Amino acid sequence: MIPSLPHGVVLVIACLAAFAIGSMPVGLVIAKSKGIDLRSIGSGNIGATNVMRAMGKEAALLTLIGDMAKGAAAIGIAKALALGGLYEGVLGLFAILGHDFSLFLRFRGGKGVATSLGVVLMLSPHVALFTATLWILTAKWTKYSSLSALISFGLLPLSFYMIEPSTEKITIAAAITALIFVRHVENIKRLVQGTESKIGGKKNKPTTPGNTS
Repeated sequence: MIPSLPHGVVLVIACLAAFAIGSMPVGLVIAKSKGIDLRSIGSGNIGATNVMRAMGKEAALLTLIGDMAKGAAAIGIAKALALGGLYEGVLGLFAILGHDFSLFLRFRGGKGVATSLGVVLMLSPHVALFTATLWILTAKWTKYSSLSALISFGLLPLSFYMIEPSTEKITIAAAITALIFVRHVENIKRLVQGTESKIGGKKNKPTTPGNTS
């Protein structure tokens, strides 16, 4: 803890730092380094799925790792400042919010799946492994990235309850689940209508370039 500042001030500064870290559009930066405008390709999303569509698996993996690192770094800040268990999760949530409403994209952003997984990894590696495994299995079975996220993160509070029961962590998990579902509202509509694109499938050029993931 920084002794010269009140706890509340340190917490606010840490939350703002976590939001700024989460705001970094990793996929967009990787694509731009190759002269590609990711928002004009495929779904227009800046997440790993669209990066893979535009640039291949290696770039997608770098995007996935980078986005996860944002969530992990936020909790790392909380640990370094000894803010306590609940506040570790709160900083993780601010990193996810930063990804979802990026400072660098006029408060537009992604859906927060990889960044959320980075947060979960720091809170509980076992829950993170279970969540990632569930995502992979669902994706292999259905070929829907969005549905895989909805199922794996929809079960996140239950996963914590079963694997690492903690009221604080279950509360944070419930908040992460809520954010995932809020950011996937349009995907849910397309899934219901049967118009959601599958992993590896073709997508039309996005009508709103700011719609990112």
